[in-house]
Amino acid sequence: MRERKPCVYILASKRNGTLYVGVTSDLVKRAWEHRNNVVEGFTKKYRVHMLVWYEMHETMESAIAREKAVKEWKRAWKVRGIEEINPGWKDLYESIC
Repeated sequence: MRERKPCVYILASKRNGTLYVGVTSDLVKRAWEHRNNVVEGFTKKYRVHMLVWYEMHETMESAIAREKAVKEWKRAWKVRGIEEINPGWKDLYESIC
C-alpha cells in the first residue's frame, strides 16, 4: 500500500494552457482520477490532465493553507513556479508512480 502524503499540485491542459490547483493526500490516485475523467468538474470539462507541479507537505492543514495561497497567486506567478521546477512543462505523472 502506498504511503499517503499531503500535497498541493497544479495540472495544465498543455504548456501555458488552462491551469488547475488542487490538494490531496494521495497524489498518484488523484492525478490518475483527473487523467481518466473519473470525477465530474473543471478538469474533465476543460481537459486539464497534465501534472506539471507539486509540493509535498507534512500535514493536511499546511497543504490546504498552501493550496489556498497558490489559488490566489496571479497566473504569471503560477507559470513561474511551474517553470522553476519543470521548464519543459513535462507531465510528471509517470515520475510519481
